[in-house]
Amino acid sequence: MSVLEMPRVSECSVEGCSYNHDGCTAYAVTVGQDAQCATFVPLNVKGGLDKVIAKVGACQRSSCRFNQDLECSADFIRVGGVEADCLSYEPR
Repeated sequence: MSVLEMPRVSECSVEGCSYNHDGCTAYAVTVGQDAQCATFVPLNVKGGLDKVIAKVGACQRSSCRFNQDLECSADFIRVGGVEADCLSYEPR
């Protein structure tokens, strides 16, 4: 998998994240071992880039069917809920 093929974050509905401004503005996110977005930052500081389509840089959730060698093979992911969960997680 190359950088150009990294899955995008198609939706983020987590209101309390510094990177969410009408969508995720982080350059890349990491999905943690508990299927939560490990890039989540609950601060009152705006983070991220103005014009970016966030991508999934790494996935630590080895039990997800989209996880191949700690990389996400989904076409895209959605992040939401109170805990910044990866809503695209599917068990193997």
